Amino acid sequence: MTAKSNRLPLSASRSAPANQTGARESGANRTRNNILRAATKVFARYGYEGASVEKISKTAKSFDRMIYYYFGSKEGLFIEVLEDMYRRMNDAEMELRLDIEQPVESLTEIIRFVASYYHKNPEFITLLNTENLHRGKHISKSARARDYSSPAIDIIRQLLESGARKGVFRTDVSARNVYLLIAAMGYFYIANGYTLSTFLGEDLKTPEALAEWQTFIISAVMRTVMRNR
Repeated sequence: MTAKSNRLPLSASRSAPANQTGARESGANRTRNNILRAATKVFARYGYEGASVEKISKTAKSFDRMIYYYFGSKEGLFIEVLEDMYRRMNDAEMELRLDIEQPVESLTEIIRFVASYYHKNPEFITLLNTENLHRGKHISKSARARDYSSPAIDIIRQLLESGARKGVFRTDVSARNVYLLIAAMGYFYIANGYTLSTFLGEDLKTPEALAEWQTFIISAVMRTVMRNR
């Protein structure tokens, strides 16, 4: 009679530690992402100074030490919050289905996307306002911030070149300036919507007002890039 072995098959004995490692990594990623999401809300609500580590950990249902473990410091966490906001916008922009051979339609789609994104993601606007109050001292320490603007500018550059080849766009307009024009017009309206509504005596946040401004942005950008006939 052969004695039964208590050992697991070789494949199972090897996979168990791997599964445990995978579970630990998955749990660590969940904890880290929970902290990042909580920090985004807390920084957007209280600003950099008012967003304490204690408030963030409480919102994340975590512990202060986990913030220091994953992000090193409150500043390190804030920098990653800003990077994450830029990354999410960049990822959403990359989902656009643009045809380089249809430069007018594609550039219009980019403008609509930017204007809509600012409106749908007010936390992004609030966080940028906070960082600008600090003169960009936190995001300037980011090693990845520039990576998120490059694709958008490159796409606009390709569209401008395509439009120039087709004779519909000017040849003396830089992609950087067009990008700044779109961002500035979209950002300013949303960032100052409450004060402008009071100043102008009309609600600039209604769907009709937002649609009218989006149409105006498209018209302004197109008048800038279109070739005079």
